[in-house]
Amino acid sequence: MIIYHGSNVVVEHPKILKSERMLDFGTGFYSTSNKEQAIRWAARVCERRKTKNQMLSIYEFDSGAAKHDLAIIRFEEPNGEWLDFVCSNRSGREFTKPYDIVFGPIADDKVYTVVQYYENGVYNRDDAIKRLKVEGLYSQILFHTDRSLTYCHFIGFEKLGGMK
Repeated sequence: MIIYHGSNVVVEHPKILKSERMLDFGTGFYSTSNKEQAIRWAARVCERRKTKNQMLSIYEFDSGAAKHDLAIIRFEEPNGEWLDFVCSNRSGREFTKPYDIVFGPIADDKVYTVVQYYENGVYNRDDAIKRLKVEGLYSQILFHTDRSLTYCHFIGFEKLGGMK
């Protein structure tokens, strides 16, 4: 499976890095199977870091071998389990089960508003899930352990717009 990582640098050797921000699936290396989404991520990273070097790193992910060897959780859609998982991670409480890889929808800024309303009791769980299902959610893949990254092999990169 081909996967992508958008950034302001080429990431030939992915690492598990602790983010300063609370992210959907916790600490790790984030990627996606959606190229357009990774390109948008690169633009957002460059805007945040005030740089113009938009880069798309490309990897081959051996998902078949990983499925047999690693602890993987997969959220096919935004459901109650996914919502609780995202809320837990975004509030700084890392997940308690030891997952190597997490697959699932991304809670972008629009979606995060729904998540915040759920956390604050404005929406109950069912209302939040209904609202999330109408959003165009994209997929993300989190590599949470160094072991999981051994199934992710760098194959190249593309320079994106914004380069001088």
